Amino acid sequence: MPESISLNDGFSIPQLGLGVWQVDPSITAKVVGWGIEGGYRLIDTAEGYGNEEGVGEAIRSASVPRSELFVTSKLRNRAHERDAALREFDATMRKLGVEQLDLFLIHWPVPKQDKYVEAWKTLIELRDAGRVRSIGVSNFNRDHLERIIGETGVTPAVNQIELHPRLQQRAARAFHAEHRIQIESWSPLGSGRLLDNPTIDGIARKHGKTIAQTIIRWHLQEGLVVIPKSVNRDRIVANFDVFDFELDADDMQAIASLDAAGGRTGADPATASFMF
Repeated sequence: MPESISLNDGFSIPQLGLGVWQVDPSITAKVVGWGIEGGYRLIDTAEGYGNEEGVGEAIRSASVPRSELFVTSKLRNRAHERDAALREFDATMRKLGVEQLDLFLIHWPVPKQDKYVEAWKTLIELRDAGRVRSIGVSNFNRDHLERIIGETGVTPAVNQIELHPRLQQRAARAFHAEHRIQIESWSPLGSGRLLDNPTIDGIARKHGKTIAQTIIRWHLQEGLVVIPKSVNRDRIVANFDVFDFELDADDMQAIASLDAAGGRTGADPATASFMF
């Protein structure tokens, strides 16, 4: 079973979870249900995914109590102003059907809009009101983090960023470690682009595991929270079956060598300005 990682606010988060980005709302409840049955306790959704209701349905139908689940959602980009953020948070809570959220993140900083500090102050307000336990951000670069910490005195518990063997974010990770901001890896398999990588394939064969399992194991050994996504029941189960082997120093060094300029598969947080 996955370990829990302590956050800088005194709470903890399961290290391995299930992401539901691009999971069709019509099947989200089923997919999340499979995940919970398979052992996942961290479920990661977002307002912009349009599938919070399905996550809520799965939570209510689960064979494990709500207290054993860690549920994350994220504030949509067009709702960084305080009143809009509060309205969207209320909607998230209605869709999820929970009394308290475990983790709420600002999805993107959208620096061109320049309202992410106001959004962060609103998340602090929600936390202080007891409506969410932990607060954090997603896709924030160092300058964005330094600004919100400097203007509020509150350090995010989590920053969810694109991170995988082709984009290992080493410089960012040093800053996060200094401030005890836990990194959570999205697109941990490189949007599928690493699933035929010969280096990782060789390591996987050595351990009798799949490439996906090997990459997920790498994230765990790097001390990252990781949220692989699949809508295939067998792959969801397989992605959780990563606790019976360990990558050795040679394996870790070989994967470290895959880090490359241009490895990003998603948008650049410094310039991303899409609204949803």
